Amino acid sequence: RQIIRRGVKGLTVVGPASGGLDLDLLIGAGCVRKLVTAYMGGEHYCPVAPMFRAAVERGELEVWECDEGMYYCALRAAAQRLPFTPWKAGIGTSFPEVNPDIRVFNDPITGEPILAIPAIKPDIAIIYAAHADPYGNVQHIGTGFGDRALWRAADRTIVQVERIIPNEEVRKNPLATSLYGVDAIVRAPYGSHPFAAPGYYIEDAEHLREYVAAATTYAKHGDRGSFEAYLRKYVLEPETHADYLEVIGIKRLISLHEY
Repeated sequence: RQIIRRGVKGLTVVGPASGGLDLDLLIGAGCVRKLVTAYMGGEHYCPVAPMFRAAVERGELEVWECDEGMYYCALRAAAQRLPFTPWKAGIGTSFPEVNPDIRVFNDPITGEPILAIPAIKPDIAIIYAAHADPYGNVQHIGTGFGDRALWRAADRTIVQVERIIPNEEVRKNPLATSLYGVDAIVRAPYGSHPFAAPGYYIEDAEHLREYVAAATTYAKHGDRGSFEAYLRKYVLEPETHADYLEVIGIKRLISLHEY
């Protein structure tokens, strides 16, 4: 939300391998010029993210085409300081045609064709996790999905957490530490809303449906009225994260603790 409030434009965003409605909001607000991801959608809420689809169809968004394996190959190459990662699975597909950055070459050992997936190195990785200590030791609850890959590849990493915990708590279970030495920790309770935070709260289905309805109205009919109203209510008018939580309401937030 703060990226939108600051009026940032022209971003190249390296999303997660499965991008969601948080990125869709950035796209709808006009912040994103180019997107790297293998999928953009809201699962059962919307199989294809509405603002993403509209931007691509209107020629307003460049997409770096890849599948999930290629996405992780690109990050792995950056993490290992290599120019590319070889990848066999995409041979015979149209990926080298729709993405000229992906090259076909002959394996010098076997002579068989193989893909070269170029390194993608994000300037900054912005990651969500459950909690961290003040020294940048981060612990997820449940899976971190591709967070480690982004952290290893990026120049800098900012992690948003539900709680900042003492280092003594980290030392009690050091094997739970998923990231370390990150550049900044930001405490934002309910910071994952309207999405779920494993161990803290479930997704806000009502809010997600509200967003999808507003975005779909524009995607299907070209009418941005509902989407702009959503932006004003939840992004532009709340000046702080606490203001945003007040807009959502304490009753709604408490209800999300019910599994």
